Amino acid sequence: MIEENKTARQLYAALKAGPQRKRFGFGRKPALVNIDVQCAYTQPSRFVTAYETDPNQIAYMNELAGHIRALGGPVIWTYVAYLPSGEDCGVWGTRSDTPDSLQNIKEGSERAALDPRVKVEPGDIVINKRMASAFFETNLRSLFTFHGVDTVIVTGGSTSGCVRATVVDGLSCGYRMIVPEECVADKHESPHFANLYDMAVKYADVLPVSEVSAALAALKP
Repeated sequence: MIEENKTARQLYAALKAGPQRKRFGFGRKPALVNIDVQCAYTQPSRFVTAYETDPNQIAYMNELAGHIRALGGPVIWTYVAYLPSGEDCGVWGTRSDTPDSLQNIKEGSERAALDPRVKVEPGDIVINKRMASAFFETNLRSLFTFHGVDTVIVTGGSTSGCVRATVVDGLSCGYRMIVPEECVADKHESPHFANLYDMAVKYADVLPVSEVSAALAALKP
């Protein structure tokens, strides 16, 4: 009952401070999946649905991407965007018809574009996903099979939505899942920390980005 009086942030802090469960750890071949780092979600002064997190989030993501490229692993950038009709958003797009709703993120629009701070390099893979998980009806798993990937680092937004869905699917597919805590974001603090807590307990190693970066630097290409 005491736990019920704690905020999500406090629960997550207590988890990090307490005895640590055994980690999944890093395997031999990591990949990086950057979830929906697009203008609709990363520019709060322009779009009302923007996520908020560490101000260096995108810089950290670019840093991690550099490590993965140096190791010869795949760097994936996803974004969501739909047909003019919105029909490829499916039932998910029927809940509201507000200007910032999912089905109103159109392919080729400013809201669909990756944030200009993102450093996409030749050889990176950009995927238009239409549902929460980056694995759902995309070629992500076959790409990982081709590259021999056993570890997947997930960044982006939202922590409680597309990040969590990708992490759960990734673990279900047999990958070691890693979440750098400064590299994921949500619209509100409570779902952000609640889902960091839940992923850390069940589905992923949730680590400081400095630790993830150091682990990648220690791997051999």
